[in-house]
Amino acid sequence: MLSDIEIAQSSKIKPIKEVAASIGIGEEYIELYGNYKAKIKLEILETLKDKPNGKLIDVTAITPTPLGEGKTVTTIGLSQALNKIGKKTITCIRQPSLGPVFGIKGGAAGGGYSQVLPMEDFNLHLTGDIHAVGLAHNLLAAFLDTHLMKGNELNIDPFSITWNRVVDVSDRVLRQIIVGLGGAANGLPRETGFDITVASEVMAILALTTDIKDLRRRLGRIVFGSTYDGKPVTAEDLKVAGAMTVLLKDAIKPNLLQTLEHGACFVHAGPFANIAHGNSSIISDQMAVKLGEYVITESGFGADMGAEKFMDIKCRYSGLTPNAAVIVCTVRALKMHGGAFEFIPGQPVDKAAMERQNVDAVIKGCANLEKMIENMKMFGISVVVAINNFDADTKEEIEAIRERARAAGAEDAIVSKVWLKGGEGGIELAEAVIKAAEKPSNFKFLYPLEWPIKKKIETIATKIYGADGVDYLPLAEKKIDLYTRQGFGNLPICMAKTHLSLSHDPNLKNRPTGYKVPIRDVRASVGAGFLYPLLGEMRTMPGLPKVPAGTKVDIDDDGKIVGLF
Repeated sequence: MLSDIEIAQSSKIKPIKEVAASIGIGEEYIELYGNYKAKIKLEILETLKDKPNGKLIDVTAITPTPLGEGKTVTTIGLSQALNKIGKKTITCIRQPSLGPVFGIKGGAAGGGYSQVLPMEDFNLHLTGDIHAVGLAHNLLAAFLDTHLMKGNELNIDPFSITWNRVVDVSDRVLRQIIVGLGGAANGLPRETGFDITVASEVMAILALTTDIKDLRRRLGRIVFGSTYDGKPVTAEDLKVAGAMTVLLKDAIKPNLLQTLEHGACFVHAGPFANIAHGNSSIISDQMAVKLGEYVITESGFGADMGAEKFMDIKCRYSGLTPNAAVIVCTVRALKMHGGAFEFIPGQPVDKAAMERQNVDAVIKGCANLEKMIENMKMFGISVVVAINNFDADTKEEIEAIRERARAAGAEDAIVSKVWLKGGEGGIELAEAVIKAAEKPSNFKFLYPLEWPIKKKIETIATKIYGADGVDYLPLAEKKIDLYTRQGFGNLPICMAKTHLSLSHDPNLKNRPTGYKVPIRDVRASVGAGFLYPLLGEMRTMPGLPKVPAGTKVDIDDDGKIVGLF
């Protein structure tokens, strides 16, 4: 079997103009970035406004292993399968961060015969959107520190500042830093830090905005700190929001690429689901539902994370609601949750235990899958389970998953072989998704916005994570009181927690019970439109593993990229 990048580089790729034409996008709405990728002008939305919406399907997952369980592979493969059986289908996915690309997971364009092309561009700079986000974010940081240095007319309390700088690589040594050293000419010394760019509020704004005017308003509403008397200070107050908007004037346009089988794929925005809300842009979804019969969009990590935020944050601001959810699982991950083996940082995984048949461990681990099905059904939508297939999977293990998934309320549980066979390997899954999407939806949010901040946090913790309750650390208590007084209490909640457990603790696998969630801090993304509590030791800047995936990436003698997954 060829590597992912070898498959991608040996595949035929169509001019992006032809891909655009296949879904009804005329050349007047295309801005080309070479022959194989383009941005789509927002003006097309006006021409599409009277068209009926296609079916919107959200792809999510169980709690994954650190290797990932093939959610993007399934998203792309399902789209290819739907197109193969005659359903005009568009994929909407996020642009990957360079953090995981060069970190533990490697490339994020799917894999095998279910990928996005051009794979190298997708995984690296694409059209520069993440860089534009980083520049806009850091421009605000530079304005802020200059303002403090030049007299602080806004009376900003330096100890209230929550606005770090950003860079889109995993670099743990930047988590906490001191700026302004070296004398008065270099600014006022203060403690700050770096977040990864895709966790920036600017990226969340890009993903949740609906047009350029809304983008400008949201950037202006960014709150980065308070005055000495407790009043919020915004990007508008610093007079930087206009310049930030200018830096994002092209980034707001969705990127159009293609799948390995030449289906249309919108790639736009890239927020982490364990830190930010973890979904591709509202604008790309709004275009796609008008252009396609089916839209397959992906939420980051598990149904306790990106999918919950898709429902409670993205759907509130977009006005769109899903017709069904697909939960991706693997035999290996369920074995892990069932105790057959474990991932220990810095140590190789026990491959023999991971691949050896262990039906009992799979059944025990299915408690995690059952909770994810329960989570999606809380929102009133149908659920299909996709069992992403590996060679070591046995019939007995797969049948155990199917029985438990159906008993938990899933419409069906289907083996997906899209990594190996592309769209052909996902036809049974596609047919199950069509059937589920035809069922009446009773979509509802988990909580009303008018609830107090604590009640919303506790509802997510108890209902979605299965916790017994919540413990608030003193800083979190202080911030909740501050944001309530400042008038931000009616915003939705975007929990920042580990993706490796239903709980706040990555060591608690399967479906943990008998624990409380510690809320360490709460931050406000007022421009994006949510509050985000930090659970446990959750970091907003990841670190690299001992042997980063980037050690394998290189350029060969012919100038081709190698080793990118």
